[in-house]
Amino acid sequence: MRIGVVTFPGSNSDVDAQNALSVAGVEPVMLWHESPDLAGVSAVVLPGGFAYGDYIRAGVIARFSPVMRGISDFAAKGGLVLGICNGFQVLAESRLVPGALLRNRSLRFASKIVAIKPQRLDSPFTHAMDGNPIHIPIAHGEGCYYADEATLNEIERNGQILWRYVHEDGTPALDPDDPSNPNGSLRAIAGVSNAAGNVAGLMPHPERMSEGILGTDEGMQLIRSLVESAKSWEAAGRPVPTKAEAVK
Repeated sequence: MRIGVVTFPGSNSDVDAQNALSVAGVEPVMLWHESPDLAGVSAVVLPGGFAYGDYIRAGVIARFSPVMRGISDFAAKGGLVLGICNGFQVLAESRLVPGALLRNRSLRFASKIVAIKPQRLDSPFTHAMDGNPIHIPIAHGEGCYYADEATLNEIERNGQILWRYVHEDGTPALDPDDPSNPNGSLRAIAGVSNAAGNVAGLMPHPERMSEGILGTDEGMQLIRSLVESAKSWEAAGRPVPTKAEAVK
């Protein structure tokens, strides 16, 4: 199994993502931003960092990089893509997932451990999770998830909200001013998928909590979900998912 990790100018969590994938038992393959060639990988991770310096706004320049053409084609064919933090911002700017990531409500960079909880356990990115809150770090200045009311209702109805910021008892931190909602995201959204279910973005960093030596390996639940799903996708002959298949 080979899973690609993209490196943009300014990426700083690509090595963390490589390590987490290695711990999960797969071969990480570095994908350079200037090439649309994905080297035949079975899934792609867009890591955290500050792609192209996050000039103008986070992810907006990276969406035009050659590698994103390859990733868009890969996703259209059913390939699994996970964007973490800055990677989520790039996916949103590329319209591969719904919504936008705005400046944190505090207007300050946020760096701390947060609790998130999967909202469904039948997606390619959550099925190896146990359903309980996990504690992983955030490190972002533009992580406030925003979409208009119609879009929020649609992604809620379609099961596209994969993770929410929660309190320790697992209840969602729905108030944007709640300290457990670290950036003021609407409906406490920490991560979403596209309608087909094969592309997902997440603001917190599971790859930074993938081994016990890092404090906890709770993030590995999410990494293993991606790895196992990629294996299943390969074994099934790389099928293109339909919306009905994704949200049933």
